[in-house]
Amino acid sequence: MNDHRIKAVRMIDTVPTLIPPYLRPGDLVGITCPAGYLCLEDTQNAVEALEKWGYRVKLGKTVGAQYYGYSGTDAERAADFQDMLDDPQIKAILFGRGGYGTVRIIDSLDFNRFYRDPKWLCGYSDITVVHSFVQSQLHIPTLHCEMCIDLKYGNADASADTIRRALRGDKLSYSVDVHPMNRLGSCEGLLVGGNLSLLAAMIGSSSDIDMDGKILFIEDVHEYLYRLDEMLWTLGRAGKLDRLAGLVVGGFTRLKYDPEDPPFGQEIDEIIFDQVRAARFPVCFGFPAGHQFDNFSLRLGMPHRLLVTAKGGLLQER
Repeated sequence: MNDHRIKAVRMIDTVPTLIPPYLRPGDLVGITCPAGYLCLEDTQNAVEALEKWGYRVKLGKTVGAQYYGYSGTDAERAADFQDMLDDPQIKAILFGRGGYGTVRIIDSLDFNRFYRDPKWLCGYSDITVVHSFVQSQLHIPTLHCEMCIDLKYGNADASADTIRRALRGDKLSYSVDVHPMNRLGSCEGLLVGGNLSLLAAMIGSSSDIDMDGKILFIEDVHEYLYRLDEMLWTLGRAGKLDRLAGLVVGGFTRLKYDPEDPPFGQEIDEIIFDQVRAARFPVCFGFPAGHQFDNFSLRLGMPHRLLVTAKGGLLQER
């Protein structure tokens, strides 16, 4: 299973509608929490990092607010997010954390001003709802990256530095170690994706991404193997995996196992590869992004090149 060689594939999708301006020293970054509760103290390191990088910071009303497990009621979270979307002074929005709740407010948001004056929307996990809505409806790039909840553990590591580089407009390029289940080849296309469970849940909704000709990135956390298998079958049965340009597999971490259940019979990489076994596009396992220490930033909706060889993988912006 260690030689899935294919011919090079070249599939280039349309360019983004608009690319948000990259940040300059003195620009304002907003922090809001559209999903789970985040205490005020957990934003401290993120604020320090942003200020160290030369930016000003505006904390939203949902930072430190709590309504059960959320950072406020649906109406409060939507209003805070809307204020930041509409504020012309804010050039990027860094989300506080994931968890759950963004899907409850996404359809109540008005993205008209954002479309006329786009800004970088930065986060991952539950924020996949935002990424997917913007990619499917507006075709504007967004930033899949660490959030305040991650930066509270430190803001001087390589993952945090990729946020700094992404916000200022550096071209992002990542090398990936060899993996025995990689399928060799090369492709080009817009990079899309995020959290697998949310990608599957949004099929048929207004946030459903057209994945044809795209390079798909997936990751997940705290899931049972059978659930991940079901999600991948859902994507497959919906035709989402039929015409990908390429597949990038990030971290699938802290997976759940019930000792009273019989073994599932496959590990996560085997489950994923089974869904694309008959395809011909390149597949790169072990990409350093997801719910893990190495969570490098990815500009979703931007053209990328994926190269997978016997020496490993390379994902780079075009």
